[in-house]
Amino acid sequence: MPLDLRPACVLLLPRPLSQFILRDQAEDLLRGDDVVAVDPPWGARGGYGTSLRLGDGPVGAAIARQQAGTLLKRLHAEARDPRVIVIFHATQEPVAAALCAKTGAELWYWRWDRYEAAGDADAERRKRLTELHRRASDRASLVVASSGALADLAETDGRSTVLSPLAADTFPAPDAAVEVVGFSLGHLGRRTDWALLRGLGERLPALQILFVGQLHADECANDPDFAWCRDHAPFVFLGKQPDAQAAQLLRLSDVGILPFRRDPFNDAGLPYRILKAARLGRRTVVPDLAGVRTWDPAIVVADDPEAFAAAVAAESGRRAAPDDKLREWALAQTAERQNAPLRERLRGLGLDAG
Repeated sequence: MPLDLRPACVLLLPRPLSQFILRDQAEDLLRGDDVVAVDPPWGARGGYGTSLRLGDGPVGAAIARQQAGTLLKRLHAEARDPRVIVIFHATQEPVAAALCAKTGAELWYWRWDRYEAAGDADAERRKRLTELHRRASDRASLVVASSGALADLAETDGRSTVLSPLAADTFPAPDAAVEVVGFSLGHLGRRTDWALLRGLGERLPALQILFVGQLHADECANDPDFAWCRDHAPFVFLGKQPDAQAAQLLRLSDVGILPFRRDPFNDAGLPYRILKAARLGRRTVVPDLAGVRTWDPAIVVADDPEAFAAAVAAESGRRAAPDDKLREWALAQTAERQNAPLRERLRGLGLDAG
């Protein structure tokens, strides 16, 4: 053994730290100079799962000893002498046992799930997990339980136990009181005025916009305003969704947003999304385009980002109080109604038009 080793508590991570479900608590412990973490032997996929497949035969035992030796070499290379070994899953027990035998370290067993009772394990695997769990519990000087129920189970078995519930430090916690939520449905690419959206986001930093539609990033890859919008956290790009799901997302929103560039192509169009939003009692804020005025009852026209932001903000609270008159108007815009002039012309020609 190398000389001048520093004592350490070693977290045997079942996955690389960035993928570990208890990452927040592991990172907190790692603030201590004498706490270190070791990724799984042989990479993210390798190592501890072999204890399930190989059992306690000579091959499984040899692999466990080999993995323990590999981990110990890593620790010694960092001048670390394991005094406490912490495992997070019963599959780590064979390697942990071999490592403890080599170092004399005590074992802590962090129990964050009852994996031996999981529905995705067949009877044989549950039996093996139960045995590994029993051995880990017997060997451990401390069981760290993530829930009161897991702590009760350990204490019932007579184990020394501490309760350490889960933490979610790295999960984003934006302001929960969102005053206005916008909804944009449809094409996201060359037709989109990304500068308008950026101006909207800069003027209303807390504005949440749910973008539902195919994102054509190749059409605006060199647009800095597009890049800004993609990086702006309150702008959530959900991709294309079926109509039923899109309608449910619209229910969570206050106002429709039509972020079209002002050009001859867009100027003449009548986007479906305006009528779809109106069917749920939501108006759509639109640029000054000619075609959209066909549906004047359902739109609010805004000339520039400043006016756009004011119009969007004015619709705050609509998700809790839909405009019933607007909804009634929209539901009346049926195919039968829209086709009436055509049907009349067909009848004038002596044709049965239904």
